[in-house]
Amino acid sequence: MSTEASTAAYDIREVRRPLSFRAEWRRQWGRRRTKVAFALVGALPLILVIAFAFGDRSSGRRTSTTARFIDLAQTGSANFTLFTLFVSSQLLLILLAALFCGDSVPAEASWSSLRYLLIAPVRRPRLLTGKLAVGLTLTALATVLLIAWALLVGGLAYGWTPLTNPLGEDLGWGAYLVRLAVAVAYIYVTMLPIAAIAFWIGVRSDAPLASVGGAVLVSIVLSILDQIDALDPWRNAFPGHYANAWQDLITPSPVWDDVVHGVLWALVWTVLFIQLGYRRFRRSDILS
Repeated sequence: MSTEASTAAYDIREVRRPLSFRAEWRRQWGRRRTKVAFALVGALPLILVIAFAFGDRSSGRRTSTTARFIDLAQTGSANFTLFTLFVSSQLLLILLAALFCGDSVPAEASWSSLRYLLIAPVRRPRLLTGKLAVGLTLTALATVLLIAWALLVGGLAYGWTPLTNPLGEDLGWGAYLVRLAVAVAYIYVTMLPIAAIAFWIGVRSDAPLASVGGAVLVSIVLSILDQIDALDPWRNAFPGHYANAWQDLITPSPVWDDVVHGVLWALVWTVLFIQLGYRRFRRSDILS
């Protein structure tokens, strides 16, 4: 009897923990879209090095922020990583955040497996929490891997020269790595509203493309509206308005005002859309 009782207790513990974070991680990590996404992350620094090999460093003096990053990208690993962070934060990282956080629920619906997960039994909030946690973790991992890989590729291609900012002032490796870590964390936070929007659209649709494409489209539209000065001061609240404030940190005297505003607005929009997603999924009929 004691053996049967212990076996029964073990079975009950297993049933009470269906679809754990580890199980969901294995499911999402094994998907083809995850492997393709991380392949793109690994390929981007290499593509940039190849592209610079065909370019001309002395193509004339430029004044825009993007041009200054390009001009200094080949001076060393620090500047190359900064340029990689700049170009990837404009679209690639946003796309990955929308993909990882908005695709998992509608993908289950498109496979007609969502209702069977809920029969397992898995409570709806737990199902959403597991998928959202894995999506946010994958987004963070892709961001960190991109920057770490860019540092290595840049060092091998252009040397390990410390950062030279557009004003011509140097920043040592110790201070640079700390500022870079803070900048990466800030960019991750500013991507959370788009991830939350993708998550919210995902629980309302059975098409994975709708959640990912819808969130990216919202990001593009907001970026366009943010260029209209007539929308002041309302545009300050747009997700992404302070997306480039991390550049104020990569200076000898960092400025934190826009960074603080960007974090606060990002958290407000993130909490709002995640709450809307949970509210919608808790009340909707699952037929897929």
